[in-house]
Amino acid sequence: MSNMINSLSNMRLLDDLARKETFIHRIHPLIKLLTTVFYLTVVVSFERYEIIGLLPFIFYPILLFAFAELPVAPILKMILLIEPFIIGIGILNPLFDQSKVLFGGIAISKGWVTFLSILIKCSLTVTASILLIATTGMDRFAAALRMLKIPKIFVLQLLLTYRYISVLIEEVSRMIRAYSLRAPGQKGLKWSAWGSFAGQILLRTFERAERVYQAMNLRGFTGEYYTGDIAKLSFKDLAYFAGWSLFFIIARIYNIPILIGSLFTGVI
Repeated sequence: MSNMINSLSNMRLLDDLARKETFIHRIHPLIKLLTTVFYLTVVVSFERYEIIGLLPFIFYPILLFAFAELPVAPILKMILLIEPFIIGIGILNPLFDQSKVLFGGIAISKGWVTFLSILIKCSLTVTASILLIATTGMDRFAAALRMLKIPKIFVLQLLLTYRYISVLIEEVSRMIRAYSLRAPGQKGLKWSAWGSFAGQILLRTFERAERVYQAMNLRGFTGEYYTGDIAKLSFKDLAYFAGWSLFFIIARIYNIPILIGSLFTGVI
């Protein structure tokens, strides 16, 4: 029950953060979307053994946290929820790639290097995606997708899934509460009850979806989700995109940490 409540609070937190009025929030949503996509593309383009070259890309989420005035702790908790899946993706790499490589003067398995590289890449990309929603909001994000000529059916499905997944979570929490009241002292659901429980959730989902669709039709829904007026692109928006793009390209072409290290040590 507490996990569901936390999930609801996390979704509502992102919506609340997107309503702030900071420099980052006022950037055009299309520019923020393109900047994030470019960032994700550059990060995942690194080879599997690269670690040091990824370090400069940490500055992007750090500066977004600072300029958008976002709370670090709750967003960090969201990221940590994804970390077990990321670890599960790369944890077997040390078993399949056992060749050795010198790292800081220590011989370690290349599998651990690839595992750490995957961990850094996934963490950076997940963080950038969460920050995009936290500084843009789902409605403005959908508007940016429509500006890119993404078919409206896909954008509508994305919006409805995001908006009404909280409704589904609330429905499930009510069912669990009702089950707990009828089975005092019992922890969780019995295995024998999972089938009927899942069936009830499915039926309730269909009923709720039908009521939601009828309510949308009564309010004049014609297949297009209107997100309000979006301001035109300004010089500030273009400069934001150009500045970050230039940084990403330089950080991708040149290994900045090694260049800085050679500058101080005099060793190239």
